[in-house]
Amino acid sequence: MFETHFLIHSQKECAHLIEMAGFLPFFANGIPGFSLQEHVDPTLWFTTETGPWEWKGPLIRDTHCAYGKFFANKAVFISKQWMMDFANYRRDGYDYDARYNDGLSAHRDRECYELIEKYGPLLSKRLKKLGDYRKGGKKGFDTIITRLQSQGYVTISDFVYETKEDGTRYGWGVAEYATLEQWYGAEYIRSMYQRTPEQSYQRMMKHLKTILPQAEKKQLEQILK
Repeated sequence: MFETHFLIHSQKECAHLIEMAGFLPFFANGIPGFSLQEHVDPTLWFTTETGPWEWKGPLIRDTHCAYGKFFANKAVFISKQWMMDFANYRRDGYDYDARYNDGLSAHRDRECYELIEKYGPLLSKRLKKLGDYRKGGKKGFDTIITRLQSQGYVTISDFVYETKEDGTRYGWGVAEYATLEQWYGAEYIRSMYQRTPEQSYQRMMKHLKTILPQAEKKQLEQILK
């Protein structure tokens, strides 16, 4: 699927690619062609027209995909269908409470997770305020929130923009975080645990080999580990 050169010209085309591919990193990486960055029409980057930066929130909302730092701490879109296997594999059979109780998660991670669980979906600036992640307060927010995403417990559920008095958006979108349970619901989570983590891993490997025939096995193992 990512072998040949093609260009994306619209948010709709990007949504279709996410659904078809299942996994779509935002930025270029070690696998040639496996990113949104490499396939978006260059004229749509950093212009007055809406482009990939502005598409992120609508794509998440419209396709109900997951978006976060899932592959080697890099941003990736994962379709709802494939997030089930991804989270199952990364969670390794644990819901968050069980992971913490078994000593596999730090107390500061639990504090952050519980704030999202209680108040989410939660904008990052409010999450930082509630958790006292500020100058003179607690440190390590970026590391903690990235780890919770990588482990399959938290996703970015939207990007929200500041607006001027006339309603015009400005600045960069502010990330909104949600637990997977909040984003997809209890039934989804129950379905997720019907496979073993190893079964989910093998399903993802088979799929990625199909859409990325140019990738070496070691590269695919690296992004999934």
